Amino acid sequence: MTVYEIISKKRDGLELSDKEISFMVNGFTKCEIPDYQMSAWLMAVYLQGMTKRETLSITQTMLHSGEVVDLSSIAGVKVDKHSTGGVGDKVSIVLAPIAAAAGVPVPMISGRGLGHTGGTLDKLESIPGFRIDFSIEQYRQKIEKIGVCLIGQTNTLAPADKKIYALRDVTATIQCIPLITASIMSKKLAEGIDALVLDVKTGRGAFMQSYEQSVTLAKSLISVGEKFGKPTVAYITNMNEPLGNTVGNWLEIKECIDALHGNGPGDLMEVTHQLCGAMIYLGKKADSIEQGIKTSKEMIASGKAWNKFLEIVKEQNGDVSFIEQPEKYPQSKYSADVLADKTGCIASIDSLEVGLTAITLGAGRQKSDDQIDPKAGIVLHKKTTDAVNAGEKIMTIYSDNQKILEQAKSRLAAAVSYSSTPVKSEKLIYDLNFKIEI
Repeated sequence: MTVYEIISKKRDGLELSDKEISFMVNGFTKCEIPDYQMSAWLMAVYLQGMTKRETLSITQTMLHSGEVVDLSSIAGVKVDKHSTGGVGDKVSIVLAPIAAAAGVPVPMISGRGLGHTGGTLDKLESIPGFRIDFSIEQYRQKIEKIGVCLIGQTNTLAPADKKIYALRDVTATIQCIPLITASIMSKKLAEGIDALVLDVKTGRGAFMQSYEQSVTLAKSLISVGEKFGKPTVAYITNMNEPLGNTVGNWLEIKECIDALHGNGPGDLMEVTHQLCGAMIYLGKKADSIEQGIKTSKEMIASGKAWNKFLEIVKEQNGDVSFIEQPEKYPQSKYSADVLADKTGCIASIDSLEVGLTAITLGAGRQKSDDQIDPKAGIVLHKKTTDAVNAGEKIMTIYSDNQKILEQAKSRLAAAVSYSSTPVKSEKLIYDLNFKIEI
C-alpha cells in the first residue's frame, strides 16, 4: 500500500477500503505523509466524493485519532447541538442554558468564527474573563456540577480533524459533504454525547447555499449518527438574512441576555425553541419534540434558563457583573447609521454581505492571527418584510476603525433590496426534518 496508489485510486472514482482510509488519515496526523500528497488526496475526494461506507470509515478514523470522552458517570442523556454556521447565529448561547435548566446535560465543544460566519467561542470570550480552555477532566467536572460546559476543541480530541481541516481551508476542499460530515461528527462523537441535534443552514449566509445541498448534508450527518447509535435530529433552517438583530460578538451576547429574559427577536427564538425542544425530547425530559418546545419556553418564562446562564458564566470564570449590567461594557469609538434608499418594504438583506462587512469592522478575522474587536458589529433595526421610509435608519454599525465606516455603510446599503409592494416572509425552519424515534 502506497500513498500514490491510494491517491490514484480515489482520483479514478474507486471506493477505498477502511485500511486505505486509515493509512491516509493516520499517516498525515503522525506527519508521515506530506502536505502535498494529502492535498492531492483531499482534492480527489472533493471531486469524486465518498460512499456512505467510506464516509463512516473516515469519521471513525478521525474520531479515534485522539481521546474519546466518557461521560457515562454523569446521570442523564447527554445531548449537544451543532450548527453548520451562519450570520448572527447565537442560538447555542441561548439554547445551552435552556436545555440544562430543563435537566438535560449539555456537553458542548464549539468553534471559532469561520469565513463570514461567527463563532460561539469568540462570542463567549467577549465576556470579560470567560474561559473556554478547560481540560477534559475539568469539562467533565463542570457538566457533572451544573449540567453544562462550553469549551473549545482540545489538542487531544479528534486531532486528525484539526490538522486535516487546516489543510482543507487552504486547498479549496472545504465544501465537500463527506469531509464536512467526518469533521463535524468526529468532534461531536468525541465529546461524550448520547444524542445530537443538528441545525443545517441553507441560503446566502450558509456554507451550503442551495437547499438540495443542505438536505444532502443533513442526511449524511444523520446516517453517521445512526451508525454510531446516537439518536439524531436535523433541521434545515434559513440563512438568507442574519438571524436575530445583531452581528458581532458582544452585541450578540447582549441579544442573548435579552433572549434569556424573554425579549429575544422572533426569528432567533423560533429556531432556538425548535432545536431546544428536540434536545429536551432526545434527553428524555419530554414525550415529544412539541412538548420539548413547550418546556423550552417555560424555562425562559420561569427565569430558570437565565439563572443557569449566570451559573455557566460564573463556573467558567466570566465576570457576571457585565452580564447583569451590560450597559457598563465598553463601547466602540465610532458608529454610523445605514439609511434606507427608498420607501417601501425590505425585500431582502444579504446575510453573506452582512457577515463579510462585520469582519471588516473588526468583528471577525481576515487572517488567522487577527485580533477580534468584541465591541464591533452591526445592529439591524429593520428586517425582511418590514415597511420603511426613505432616509429611515435600517442598521447601525460599530467599530474602532473610523476609516472603514463609509465603505461599510455603502456595502451594507447595497446588501438591502426593496419592494414597492408587501413582501411575504420566507419559511425560517423548513418542513423537511429527519427524526430518529427513541
